[in-house]
Amino acid sequence: MTCPVFPKPAKSKSSLWKVFFKKRHSWLDALYERSYRMKMGEFKLPGFRLYMVNQPDLVRKVMVQDVANFPKNRLLGEILEPLLGESIFTTNGEQWQKQRNMLDPAFKHTRVQQVFGLMQAAVNDMSTRLTQHQPGQDIDPEMTFVTADIIFRTIMSTELAPDKAERILAAFVRFQAESPKLALLKMFKAPAFMQRGASERKRIKAAKEIRSAIEEIVTPRYNQAQAARAGCPQSQAAVAEQQDILSSLLQAVDEDSQAPFSFNEIVDQISMLFLAGHETTASSLTWSLYLLALYPEVQQQAREEVQTVLAEQVGQAMSVQALRKMILVRDTFREALRLYPPVGFLSRECTHTTQMRDKNMPAGSSVMISPWLIHRHQDFWDNPNGFDPSRFTSKNLKTPLSKSYLPFGAGPRVCIGAAFAQQEASLILATILKDYRFALADDFVPEPVGKLTIRSQNGMRIVLTPINKTYV
Repeated sequence: MTCPVFPKPAKSKSSLWKVFFKKRHSWLDALYERSYRMKMGEFKLPGFRLYMVNQPDLVRKVMVQDVANFPKNRLLGEILEPLLGESIFTTNGEQWQKQRNMLDPAFKHTRVQQVFGLMQAAVNDMSTRLTQHQPGQDIDPEMTFVTADIIFRTIMSTELAPDKAERILAAFVRFQAESPKLALLKMFKAPAFMQRGASERKRIKAAKEIRSAIEEIVTPRYNQAQAARAGCPQSQAAVAEQQDILSSLLQAVDEDSQAPFSFNEIVDQISMLFLAGHETTASSLTWSLYLLALYPEVQQQAREEVQTVLAEQVGQAMSVQALRKMILVRDTFREALRLYPPVGFLSRECTHTTQMRDKNMPAGSSVMISPWLIHRHQDFWDNPNGFDPSRFTSKNLKTPLSKSYLPFGAGPRVCIGAAFAQQEASLILATILKDYRFALADDFVPEPVGKLTIRSQNGMRIVLTPINKTYV
């Protein structure tokens, strides 16, 4: 059976010189064969120590049991601050807890189900666009567009116009391309003037473009919420009618102070939701389509599942209840998350000297948890590099999923939008399976690269063939 593509690791560890000058475009290039077997590794950089922790019980210590002593890495916060500000993705301690408490109601299961209609409308528009898809055309931009459109509609009740989408998504591509360069400069303790060079100016400009587009939408809604708090009856009525996620954030208050989010705090959180909600899901959807194209027999089984479930629905319509019955569709997405986790490394920091295995980790050290490596570790998975969605219903896993599967993180900082992402991914995949058969373009092989997320450097060229919908 064909094995899904992944970058062939080098035989041995690269020199620091080679990592800095030749492997900056993708952190996957810095991995070597032993990286995929190690339980824990140590990397010494100039004035900087980094520890890779892949052993499940140690991962649990960092991410679940001893979270306060392993906060989010400050380096990550510095890199993402121009785009995400002080959002829950980068904050720590009491500030993070207060933000999380205020955000949680927006992502309860009932709220996620409430926005299903908005999600469906965006997917219907995707279906219309796909009728113009040319054989062998890159499908990745469409996955990026539809997930961004879903975020705009469900969070802010605003359709993402194609011209605005092009500007925002192009800006994010630039931000993502330049961010690893700054990370390496900081890790190698490069002089400040180098960190403020042309690459950083491009990054800052890209972040401002994205935040500006979000601010345009948030401003009138924020002013309306402020007027409602001041007692304006018209504003109160308008706010009461709004059912999107932004409305939940505008109404949220801190339990202790009863203070709502400020305007900047709202923009920070929306920017975070935009990044986490469109980029990570788009990446995983593109890899899901790749896997289904690579394994046509699984694709056909998934299609038959969709057809069977929809045949039982009144009017053959998609619904939350229908998606829950599409087990293979769900598990295909879960397997794509395992093989190509959108966030390949989760960055933490030691606040105190800590002993792990034979390593004495000093305070201030960086700790990396790698879903990419853990998901492909032969000690934790059977056939770790193979595609097998049935593993998620198997009772004979090498290690429990709770210990070896973490595409959304783990512990109290587990991704707030995990249920949202799985619902939209199932909806998008089921819709495409319902309407099309698809295959990779002739001789096409994707090239995975690791930046902020794991993408295919050369896109994902897919041939779509419409299906005669005789089952309707």
